[in-house]
Amino acid sequence: MTRSLDDEDTDDGILRVVIGEDPPDRLDKALVAFVPEEAALSRSRLMKMIAGGEVTREGVAITDSKTKVTEGETYMLTIDHVVELDTQPENIPLEVIWEDADLIVINKPVGMVVHPAPGSWSGTLVNALLYHCGDTLSGVGGARRPGIVHRIDKDTSGLLVVAKSDKAHQGLAAQFEAHTVNRHYLALVHGMPSAADPRLRGTKGVSFETGGILRIATHLARHKTDRQRQAVVWNEGRHAITRARVVGYWGAEPAPVVSLVECWLETGRTHQIRVHMAHAGHGLVGDQTYGGKRRLAAKVVGAAAAEAVNGFPRQALHAATLGFIHPVTGEELQFEAPMPEDMQHLIDLLDGPQS
Repeated sequence: MTRSLDDEDTDDGILRVVIGEDPPDRLDKALVAFVPEEAALSRSRLMKMIAGGEVTREGVAITDSKTKVTEGETYMLTIDHVVELDTQPENIPLEVIWEDADLIVINKPVGMVVHPAPGSWSGTLVNALLYHCGDTLSGVGGARRPGIVHRIDKDTSGLLVVAKSDKAHQGLAAQFEAHTVNRHYLALVHGMPSAADPRLRGTKGVSFETGGILRIATHLARHKTDRQRQAVVWNEGRHAITRARVVGYWGAEPAPVVSLVECWLETGRTHQIRVHMAHAGHGLVGDQTYGGKRRLAAKVVGAAAAEAVNGFPRQALHAATLGFIHPVTGEELQFEAPMPEDMQHLIDLLDGPQS
């Protein structure tokens, strides 16, 4: 299964946490730094778990939050009853692309969080699905995460498949784990990735394949000082591979200022496309976390387009294509979601006459 919580790190409500390099000097702070964000465990919750004997090392409960930690230590957290979120059904409109007794495919709008987490306990896709599907959604272990086998960021739009039965959930999880799910994204990025660019060819982890396809292969891990960010690393973390090709561009060659790229994932890590494109020097338009602070000049693409690009309020990323084998019927399924209005408007302005 491709998600930020590794399959090998969770088993029957037990979360396995390995302390990374340069950890904080005490257990509670180290767990805050190294517990996956998707586990939805706040610092106060972690403190209670420590005090309650639900954090162990080598089979021994560690109940002092000030316990010294060292790099490489493994802690086991009992979370099956801790992460039960008491999620409530909410009557939130959904754009359903396809649905049967086992699966539902959704075109997620910009601004919707997929799963409840600190700061977003309501208004999520899971809240909406609980209302739409009732009690037919499957659960994941002891956690209240009905049928979610992959996620996209809050401010990314596009396609998600959710299981409505345990059999479908297991089958989809196996496909994501085997990297056989077809997922293509459309992104607007600064500049234009080109095989002729010596800077890009000299960037570690970047190469070009036949047909000018950009391949980015690195490891990704949580940023050392900002736990909300991911970072490119080489000797730790999880391997990640992204491919991309240029679909269109704006601005004069040999240095276009904005490109539309199609990206597809060999792996699916948190923020993978955003981090990888930034690593290649072509961060996503509107990405406040990884995109940098580039600003377009009106004389290059026109005043209206430049203003729209410079003020775009979110990462310009859309999960446009999703394909997989139906885990119950064996049918080959392929879905497409049209470009969202805000990205299409931006493209229309870039295509329009300069002023």
